[in-house]
Amino acid sequence: MLQDDGSSSVTSSSPLQVFPVMSLSPGLGFGSSNQWLKELKSEERGLYLIHLLLACASHVASGSLENANIALDHISQLASPSGDTMQRIASYFNEALADRILRSWPGLFKALRSTKLSVVSEEILVRKMFFEIFPFLKVAFVVTNQAIIEAMEGEKMVHIVDLNAAEPLQWRALLQDLSARPEGPPHLRITGVHQQKEMLDQMAHVLTQEAEKLDIPFQFNQVVSTLENLDVEKLRVKTGEALAISSIMQLHTLLAHDNEKKSPLPLKHTNGVALPRALINQNTFGEFLEKDMANGCSPSNDTASSSPLCSTGSSKMDSFLNALWGLSPKVMVVTEQDSNHNATTLMERLSESLHFYAALFDCLESTLPRTSLERIKVEKMLLGEEIKSIVACEGIERKERHEKLEKWFQRFDTAGFGNVPLSYYAMLQARRLLQSYSCEGYKIKEENGCVVICWQDRALFSVSSWRCRK
Repeated sequence: MLQDDGSSSVTSSSPLQVFPVMSLSPGLGFGSSNQWLKELKSEERGLYLIHLLLACASHVASGSLENANIALDHISQLASPSGDTMQRIASYFNEALADRILRSWPGLFKALRSTKLSVVSEEILVRKMFFEIFPFLKVAFVVTNQAIIEAMEGEKMVHIVDLNAAEPLQWRALLQDLSARPEGPPHLRITGVHQQKEMLDQMAHVLTQEAEKLDIPFQFNQVVSTLENLDVEKLRVKTGEALAISSIMQLHTLLAHDNEKKSPLPLKHTNGVALPRALINQNTFGEFLEKDMANGCSPSNDTASSSPLCSTGSSKMDSFLNALWGLSPKVMVVTEQDSNHNATTLMERLSESLHFYAALFDCLESTLPRTSLERIKVEKMLLGEEIKSIVACEGIERKERHEKLEKWFQRFDTAGFGNVPLSYYAMLQARRLLQSYSCEGYKIKEENGCVVICWQDRALFSVSSWRCRK
């Protein structure tokens, strides 16, 4: 991330050097004697915002609300949802930390939200914007479809269960691919699971029309349900069908149901964290944050040991995967965010999610102008809400419990699934799709037979394929 003037370092007399010894106070940074804070260059301001966010999180976790309030005020003065990458991301983390404080007073929190409207059509629109702006879901669709086509070779009766039936484009493409099979298309049945019936109605209409046009025997079944309340019997899997299951960014939500009670743990304070004395030229904010965190802000080994990566399995997740295993799918393709946002402590989650969302905000910075209404909506209504879930919520309300690919390997292995390495052709299709984007930051890497989609060197999403072990 370059400074405004394009320079790559800070002189030895920079006020940044005294950040570690500053204590937060109501007048710090915005009085007449500290005008320099308002005049900081982009990268200097970004570094200070990270310092303030970490300090604020520490105060929130320890219950020091007066100091947390001061930090929130300072962040608000420097952050902006329409500014540079760091200012934008700091705005949403600042809001999430404030939201966490408010939840300490349930009455106040509920009163402030009592008239809030949740417009389903707006949420659907924003998710479509995410699909259009980023390549992640398109790559997931391409890889998922290829894995299904390869698993279903020669099958005459195919049943696909979509655990998040929100986008018909994926299955339109699959219908077209199946129509070109040398042996002819199979009889295809798709069961869509979604909590909004209008989404399922739309998908049924689009796919039925496409199947008629291609002359493919087709049936679409609707299951109106959330994933946590899904009764697998309603999927109506029949004997003689070859079953495929697709799950795109859904399974992690089940992890909340095994941690329904709030159980806050002592957090490591950031007092004394040493910030770098000199800043070097960075290409993206993600790289800048990576180097800054490496200088003292990452969780220590002992705090990392409290991560769910080292804990026992989730009973809700285990029972759900066991139920799916009982359906004997030929293939199950899973797409998930590839980051550990399910750690026990707030500081661990804050650190990990700063890295993850910094990369996503960098993607947007490289793709859309700062004044883009689509960008602002995606940042606020989608990414900002995910940040709020990770930082502000606990227990069953913390839905965004993303985990690393290695953890999903453990879960699927325990449930009786074996990994199916994705084919060379699936990898090739993913790479070609990314090459069609003008932005050079997107990358594909192979990890244990799975596709990992990255921004620069930061892993963001994984696509893995599984089948029942005999």
